[in-house]
Amino acid sequence: MEEIAFALRGEFITLEALLKASGLVTGGGAAKLLIAAGGVGVNGESETRRGRKLRAGDEVRLGETVVRVQAL
Repeated sequence: MEEIAFALRGEFITLEALLKASGLVTGGGAAKLLIAAGGVGVNGESETRRGRKLRAGDEVRLGETVVRVQAL
């Protein structure tokens, strides 16, 4: 399993933006399709809202990759 620490620069980041910023997808279209298909989990549950607001302490899972959102 690969773990990525993502430093949050504001109060929150959307799920779609996090996937792009962390390099897990190449663009917004790919992120939209992946999220809509239920391929992304947030805090242990499947998430289909690309605008889901992520805050420090949240954990996003895509396959064997886990992104941990951390306060800057």
